[in-house]
Amino acid sequence: MPRRGGTPLDQLNLGRRTLVASGLAGLAGCGRNVGAKPRVSVYKAASYSVELTELLRRMIREHGLDVKGKRVILKPNLVEFEPSIPINTNPILVMAAVEAFRAEGAVVRIAEGPGHRRPTLDMCEAAGYFQAVRGFEALFTDLNWSDVAKVEIPSPLSGLKELYLPKMILGCDLLVSMPKMKTHHWVGATLSMKNFFGLVPGAVYGWPKNPLHWAGIHEVIADLQKLVPPTFAIVDGIVGMEGNGPIQGQAKHAGLVVAGSDLAAVDATCCRIMGIDPAMVGYLGLVRKSWQLAEGAIEQIGELPAAVRTDFALIPEFSDLRLARKS
Repeated sequence: MPRRGGTPLDQLNLGRRTLVASGLAGLAGCGRNVGAKPRVSVYKAASYSVELTELLRRMIREHGLDVKGKRVILKPNLVEFEPSIPINTNPILVMAAVEAFRAEGAVVRIAEGPGHRRPTLDMCEAAGYFQAVRGFEALFTDLNWSDVAKVEIPSPLSGLKELYLPKMILGCDLLVSMPKMKTHHWVGATLSMKNFFGLVPGAVYGWPKNPLHWAGIHEVIADLQKLVPPTFAIVDGIVGMEGNGPIQGQAKHAGLVVAGSDLAAVDATCCRIMGIDPAMVGYLGLVRKSWQLAEGAIEQIGELPAAVRTDFALIPEFSDLRLARKS
């Protein structure tokens, strides 16, 4: 059971192990060869009742992930719970990921640090995780109360010089971002990269982790990518959210699961599926040059984004993000 208390930033024991981010940065992008096109899988899944475990095993294998005996952490997107709105990563997909990685020989855990509600396990129960994920409480760690280490940010883009991150995240072999495909009222789209805000502990940065927003939300998203261990993304696009996301939007059925090791390529592909121009999304431009985000720079497996495009409604402030349709 996670602890229900925490330590504010100015009372942290600064004698804890400090990790230099440059040593971790070289680990990021597991499964991606420098100079090679990043690969992104897009597969249809009409509902959560289809055989998702075998689909995810297929994705794991086609991306060359050797996870036998490795420590794999699944990081879903848990924010709030409203029964009529698909805010969170569906727990059925998370359970399928647990089964898929276990079948490939991995030691699997689930971890998340929601930025809104402090009683995380209560929210998980309301969102159906206890029911859908067998042995959920034994598998789950609330990152808001996890033991942390200070990590220096190399060449920071944001107003932050370091971040306190959970040691269990920094020490895992593969971190799997499992976001819900959603629009976002501050950054346009929230996908596998933005999902890493949930790694940052609320016990240090408060709720709703305002220091991350004050330091520059796009810039912090980009900085976080430098600090994490090898990554993989599995995006829940079966039922996403459009409009005033990430909490107050409406359900949007896209009927897709998207996966890949290069999170920027995954997010650029998801943006195209959503009818959003990835070149117009600020944090993507901070981590990749425009030509690296181009559709031709990504090796697409399965469906082509244009073939499964389903435009997500955008709030008026982000109307300029709409991706033009090819004539």
